[in-house]
Amino acid sequence: MVKKIALLLFLSWLTEWCIQSQDSTIVGLSINRQGKILIGTMAGCSLGLEAIILPPYVKKSDVNDFHFFNDNKGFLQIDKFFHSYQSYVATEIWYKGLTKGGVRKESALFWGGAIGFAMVTPKEILDGFNSTTGLSWGDLIANAAGPLFYVGQELLFDEQVLRYKSSFSTSVYADQANGYLGRNVFKSYIKDYNGHTYWLSMNVRRVFPDTAIPDWICVAGGYSANGMFGMFENIDSWLGVEIPETQRYRQFLISLDVDWSKINVKSGFLRFLLNGLNYIKIPFPALEINSLGHIKGYYLYF
Repeated sequence: MVKKIALLLFLSWLTEWCIQSQDSTIVGLSINRQGKILIGTMAGCSLGLEAIILPPYVKKSDVNDFHFFNDNKGFLQIDKFFHSYQSYVATEIWYKGLTKGGVRKESALFWGGAIGFAMVTPKEILDGFNSTTGLSWGDLIANAAGPLFYVGQELLFDEQVLRYKSSFSTSVYADQANGYLGRNVFKSYIKDYNGHTYWLSMNVRRVFPDTAIPDWICVAGGYSANGMFGMFENIDSWLGVEIPETQRYRQFLISLDVDWSKINVKSGFLRFLLNGLNYIKIPFPALEINSLGHIKGYYLYF
């Protein structure tokens, strides 16, 4: 209770400080008054999110001496894509917030990338004290890959030529796992990597600039994996219920997509909603080639 009150007081102070402050500098950056309000709000939301996520994780962790853990072969690397995707999204959100606050592009990219990495890294440090896992260098590298991918494209092309997107749907394996992969869609999003797909989406006009295809149409390449009931190997049962034997395999996909930033709208609220949709690969027909040697088509894949 004391920690929650302290957090609320801090966020209140931060908001008041942002509202009252005039143009000035923060950590060497020139930020206008509107930017300070925006960035202060973003900081408050980020801290609030960390305050919600980390304490339950610490409470459930079996604490041990700090150590490392090599999980690079786990979950057929889907979890690494999850890490880099989160830091990519955080980087763009902070980069755009800083630029709207009047920060010049190079500085906004540096701090946006640094904050994007920092936001997803505390859990990795806590993992270092968890007796069942440990600090994973692979996770740290994945956390850094997202900001580097975003910043690198901005410096080279002044835009995101390849947008990093994700899609998720509860897998068919969740119903067979007796809760091991989560009992609802929210828990399955964290536990069931079978339902995750990560995409690189590129505007068709980048390849065919003279085509009559609308500039919001994209082509996307995706990666996913299936048949996973465990990090490295599949478990046989969970809570006394037998889990059916399955084969783990990788999926490589190609599909169409939409670049929502290319769709013109007058409403600021609609623009906000469409910008949020640009992190998600929407359902479209798709073609899959998997590591089992099979080719499969989908009327709609999400």
